[in-house]
Amino acid sequence: MIYYSTKRQAEEASLKKALFKGLPEDNGLYMPETIAKLPQEFFDNIENLSFQDIAYEVTNTILGGDVPSEEIRKIVDDAVNFDAPIVKVVDQIYSLELFHGPTLAFKDFGARFMARLMSYFLDKGENLHILVATSGDTGSAVAQGFFGVEGIQVTILYPQGKVSPIQEQQLTTNGGNIKAVEIEGTFDDCQRLVKEAFLDPELSEALNLTSANSINISRLIPQSFYYFNAFAQLKREGFKKVVFCTPSGNFGNLCGGLIANRMGLKVENFIAATNSNKVVPVYLKTEVFQPKTSISTISNAMDVGNPSNFPRLLELTGNSYEKLIKRISGAWYSDDDTEATMKEVYDQTQYVMCPHTAIAYKALKEYMDGNDLGKKTAGVFLSTAHPVKFVEIVEPVINKKIEIPQRLQEIIDRPKEATLMPADFKQFKKYLMAETELVKS
Repeated sequence: MIYYSTKRQAEEASLKKALFKGLPEDNGLYMPETIAKLPQEFFDNIENLSFQDIAYEVTNTILGGDVPSEEIRKIVDDAVNFDAPIVKVVDQIYSLELFHGPTLAFKDFGARFMARLMSYFLDKGENLHILVATSGDTGSAVAQGFFGVEGIQVTILYPQGKVSPIQEQQLTTNGGNIKAVEIEGTFDDCQRLVKEAFLDPELSEALNLTSANSINISRLIPQSFYYFNAFAQLKREGFKKVVFCTPSGNFGNLCGGLIANRMGLKVENFIAATNSNKVVPVYLKTEVFQPKTSISTISNAMDVGNPSNFPRLLELTGNSYEKLIKRISGAWYSDDDTEATMKEVYDQTQYVMCPHTAIAYKALKEYMDGNDLGKKTAGVFLSTAHPVKFVEIVEPVINKKIEIPQRLQEIIDRPKEATLMPADFKQFKKYLMAETELVKS
């Protein structure tokens, strides 16, 4: 498979180059030259397939020309070794729970898949340095996915005071080949520093840099798996059509859904649901894309004012505004809306949601109530994180104590290890070069 840059000013790349380089030289995003459709018999029989079987068929269709089928099977079975069930909340509306992995967030799918794919391609004696900016769950999933992987160093940047306490513990208590940098700024500042590092020739040569953010194409492939698997589960329940609502920050998760759609998964509509960082919902209504400084909210993982994957949304819908708005609707909600939804749903159904999930539920419920879709159409909202990761927000709203799973309880009392730094590229570059020398010595 050949991969091209969305800016079309960089050389085409192989899968290995796109995987390890992360970002093309022109600062665009890698995209596959073609996205093959799955055969109709796959969809006719999808309800009889396991999650791992679905993931294998999807990956083999995309990567089969670059990775042997038996290796794809190993990668998928090891990476996707936990479930993603749909749970009925109200009539025709289901939660797709993506938080049953090691770090209790949907990012586990992408990070674990990516770590194993990189390990397959990494030559013996070769070293990589992964840079990742996180607004919450990406960093912890990458830390867990890559911890102890030989030949790979990981540096995670996160915005000071803008991730939840549990998220911060997951980011900063790993040690070993995982380093955390606490940036005095916003997620957008973290993302900018990562991009500047990739475009710095001295750093790229010295560190052999790559990214584990959703800017890396390998993150998007496994994020398509659970859209197929959700449809399989719905088919077992007797549904024939589906609407998906995805809580969105950098928009990689929605891109995963669009890839599934391009591969033949029939979706009535996608809904992009955001918090007050509403750049894309505004674009969907006005055709004006105007990045802004990110606003802090209680759904912090979506506090993104300049979504990196926006160019991929355009590519996946033919770079046509008309096609885009036929496939995707937009909605955004304030913190007050979010809290009210969390409380309302819990009071009515006893279902507990994190703030991001609540935003997706509200957008989907309003869409379903406003459209006559028939009894054979189900709405699915993506539940991207376990509510315990936002316990300090959720508990006061629903007035209920949330039990902390054992895997999180174990890290709460570990000492934090992070380097505090201003959002200054010169200082960040100096830090990275010094860390590289330490690793070499």
